[in-house]
Amino acid sequence: MAQFTVTGDVDPFLHISLASGEKIYCESNAMVMMEDTLELKGKMTGGLGSALMRRLANDESFFQQHIEAVRGAGDCLLSPTLPGAIQVLDVGETHYMVSDGAFVAADHSVNLNVRTQGVGSALFGQTGGFFICEASGRGKLAVSGFGSSFVLDVEPGKDMIIDNAHVVAWDSRLHHEISVTTRQGGGLLGQLVNSVTSGEGMVLKFSGKGKVVICSRNRENFLSWLLKGMPANR
Repeated sequence: MAQFTVTGDVDPFLHISLASGEKIYCESNAMVMMEDTLELKGKMTGGLGSALMRRLANDESFFQQHIEAVRGAGDCLLSPTLPGAIQVLDVGETHYMVSDGAFVAADHSVNLNVRTQGVGSALFGQTGGFFICEASGRGKLAVSGFGSSFVLDVEPGKDMIIDNAHVVAWDSRLHHEISVTTRQGGGLLGQLVNSVTSGEGMVLKFSGKGKVVICSRNRENFLSWLLKGMPANR
């Protein structure tokens, strides 16, 4: 099985070492460098239907890069689109749900499938509308968020409330509910008003037992901040 290593403290690379015959796949344009023993091909992973569903669910590229060690062992360096930390997760007994744009790379034996989610998450979330990607199978999965990352351990009786825009991936066994505010009661209108006035936005409440990967930056807020600084918007 390919070896996944994160190298560098600030805006790191994903370093993957493959033995002869091993294969990985990654997001389009993720490959930065690879040795000439490796071969890269663009493919629709899982066929047309799966590629289209992933496009709808996670805004992933229609074609992904597949890298195989065809002429002997070799190394490659990958990089996510947004600047930020990379987390390598073990998929096996644990499956992971992956937020929009968080997928970086995975072992060939890891499947990135699409499944439906609840109406509330579909309408208010930033995780692919009615569809969301789930990583299953067995092997390594690399995900990335904007900025630094942190892994939270959710335990029974210790629920976690996380701003929706900062969620990168989570254990699929966790129960999650989406809300427009952390405020209890007050009805939907009161919660919407509190969400707007507090700047809190949508939040996800996780319960059960499992891990949640979060990132420090909100890409939509950062983009809005950049646009406000453009000369035409001053």
